[in-house]
Amino acid sequence: MVQRRAGGEKRTRHAESGVFSVFPGGGTTEVRRGDPAPFGWWPACCIALVAAVDRIEYNLLAGALPKIQEEFGFGDAAAGAIATAGSIAAVVLLLPAGRLADRARRTWTVSAVVALWALLTLGTGLAGSYATLFAVRVLLGAAGQLYNPPASSLLADYHPGPGRGRAFGLERMAYFSGLPVGVIAGGAFAEHVGWRAGFFLVALPGIAVALLVLTLKEPLRGTGDRLTLWYRRGEAAGVPEPPAVPESPAEVAEPVPEDAGTSHSPEPDVPLARQVRELLAIRTLRSVVGGLSIVFFGLGGLFFWMPSFYDRKFGLGEASAAAVAGGAGLVGIAAGILLGSRWGDRHHGVRPGWRVTLGGAGLGLGTLALAGAVAVPQLVPQVAFFTLSNLGFAVSLANLTAANADVVSAGRRGMGFAVLQMLVTLGGSLGPWLIGLLSEATGSLDLAFASVLVPLAVGCAVVWRARTAYDDDAAAAVAQAERGDR
Repeated sequence: MVQRRAGGEKRTRHAESGVFSVFPGGGTTEVRRGDPAPFGWWPACCIALVAAVDRIEYNLLAGALPKIQEEFGFGDAAAGAIATAGSIAAVVLLLPAGRLADRARRTWTVSAVVALWALLTLGTGLAGSYATLFAVRVLLGAAGQLYNPPASSLLADYHPGPGRGRAFGLERMAYFSGLPVGVIAGGAFAEHVGWRAGFFLVALPGIAVALLVLTLKEPLRGTGDRLTLWYRRGEAAGVPEPPAVPESPAEVAEPVPEDAGTSHSPEPDVPLARQVRELLAIRTLRSVVGGLSIVFFGLGGLFFWMPSFYDRKFGLGEASAAAVAGGAGLVGIAAGILLGSRWGDRHHGVRPGWRVTLGGAGLGLGTLALAGAVAVPQLVPQVAFFTLSNLGFAVSLANLTAANADVVSAGRRGMGFAVLQMLVTLGGSLGPWLIGLLSEATGSLDLAFASVLVPLAVGCAVVWRARTAYDDDAAAAVAQAERGDR
């Protein structure tokens, strides 16, 4: 096949590709320069299923909460404490999980974590008291975030820079879409078949997804960065398509060490505290962590309490309240992720600091729309503002998560996402509990929701400051791939 470039120069399809070593012991793979998904989109879809199952299982509790409170007889503060305690338990385990993600086989780790979720979801349906429910949900919360460091490391290796926004956007869309889906399902099950049945039924998809993860091959660490570098070399040379592929499959473009996919951290004896300090020395990472921690604080509290808000304020009933809250969240998140990830990838590497700039703008839009949702007393405009708020936050999530992958080198990426997930989980864990406390203290969920506006505004400023550092930090991470540092 012959294609024509500007100026009349001809290039063959053969000349658009290079051959790479991608999987340990798996021979070579042909890659087309500039391809955002050189190994297909199934890895991103599979990780997205993991994220969706995680949040659906976890948020069944929010949708069924009124019925569970009625059966066990506990108040709002105790209800918020369930989510907060589970998140804090996850924080304790995330740094060891990050180290494991940089050393162990990531596909096996993710599969094992998903299978554990399914067992703990069954345990929730068997709980006979508040104390038992609390204990099981704490364990589920602790296990819930452990998939993130290995899964995020996998996505960054499967998808070079031009596709990372969409890959991480798909995972974030599934993650946050799982929140409203879980809420809707929890409310519907609670009203029609009993809240316990919901937990029993949702455990089955979890087992299926655990098996699907095992269909993924383990890529060599740093593959995505090396491809990003190869793409950029062609652009820098003024050649939008690569030179011809070597005639012999044994002549591998940009050869990769065969042990890179299973090797340990480059400095296995470096203490965790030092690794964390070195990661937080990356300015963009600090800002992304700070901004997303505040986003999760707001979203975690809103999604946990919004069904109860619609039930109490508008008298919708558990199922209808969960459907309205979940539906608004689902529409906003899906639209925001699709728009944000596409915009982020389209101008990535073209406009300075683009991913961080777009992430900060999305966070600002979400905060302003949430202020509108708090201010209006009518149901329809309140739902419209809440939907727009979710859209803005989702634009931010897609781009800031991809930016985090861009600025951390491949050998430390599991730990980098562990640090991110640890701090955003800690921030998110405070949302349900503090809103519950304020609700009891003021007698109004409206006033409790208003409390998240100030920290969200601070988060906008924190993210916005990092836009000037992003390009330098991303270039440093890719340079490590060029030197062969993992």
